[in-house]
Amino acid sequence: MAAIKIGAPASLDSLELVSLDDPGAPGPGEVRVALKASSLNFHDYAVVTGMIPAAAGRIPMSDGAGEVVAIGDGVTEYAVGDAVVSTFFPDWHDGQTPATAFTRVPGDGIDGYAREAIVAPTNWFTHAPKGYSHAEAATLTCAGLTAWRALFVDNAIKPGDTVLVQGSGGVSVFALQFAKAAGANVIATSSSDEKLERLRELGADHLINYKEILAWGAEALKITGGAGVDCVVEIGGAGTLDQSMMATRVGGHVAMIGVLTGFAGPVQTGLLMAKNLRVQGLTVGSCTQQRDMIAGIDANGIKPVISDHFELARLADAFRHQEANRHFGKIVVDIAG
Repeated sequence: MAAIKIGAPASLDSLELVSLDDPGAPGPGEVRVALKASSLNFHDYAVVTGMIPAAAGRIPMSDGAGEVVAIGDGVTEYAVGDAVVSTFFPDWHDGQTPATAFTRVPGDGIDGYAREAIVAPTNWFTHAPKGYSHAEAATLTCAGLTAWRALFVDNAIKPGDTVLVQGSGGVSVFALQFAKAAGANVIATSSSDEKLERLRELGADHLINYKEILAWGAEALKITGGAGVDCVVEIGGAGTLDQSMMATRVGGHVAMIGVLTGFAGPVQTGLLMAKNLRVQGLTVGSCTQQRDMIAGIDANGIKPVISDHFELARLADAFRHQEANRHFGKIVVDIAG
């Protein structure tokens, strides 16, 4: 069975295509899944480049989608032939995040989905949306669910609200699509006019090139007539948080998701207090939240935006493509399985 492992020290050059023993037949409460696709997230990039420490020999990738090819005793929720997609936190089913959840993220704390097959407990997966290809389903585990939680779990976006999304990566594009499906207005930012036009085509109502308009938070306030946006899907982190808070209405919500501009930095606490803002960090979501998202996708027919496809053996090249920021939406890894 083909798989990718991370060498020591971790780097893109250390990624190695290896042959593993077959995982065998599923036991009670388990399924065997022939993996067909994965997708790249910044979290995966941080693991394979050593920004997030992982054990040498770890199989990377938190996202996995494929087909159930065998079921163990007692399994009733899946049948052979079902299309499934992985969960980011296998041990987080519902309610508050368990303290141990972060130690068991696939591709990080435990082996992930850069391989052709896996035998795992049923709660490591949910059904994929109806009509989705395996490549499309593989985009949901991290990016899709993060956007969903930001808008509909930690917030309650409704028709007429205004959401600001940053850039054109997977989370931001999903947030744009979900917000528009809910009837919200969307302000999109990017440093690329070409990407801004593509965001417009997906439904963005207002566009801001943040290289041309450095004070883009004030520009968002202007667009909203001074009221401010209801929610910012904050991807940048420390370097963009002040602008996000400036853009947000009094009592609004900043969904703190990304660290693209760094893991730490100064924050205008006065602005945070004056606006009575809720700045909430979040990391993906639970199995129940993923099922709710998939029900929403089934109801409205949203399809993910896939920028590029790479074969499993070219996983390092896929990450280099991500590193160069040439993609729009999601980068998918196709697995032979």
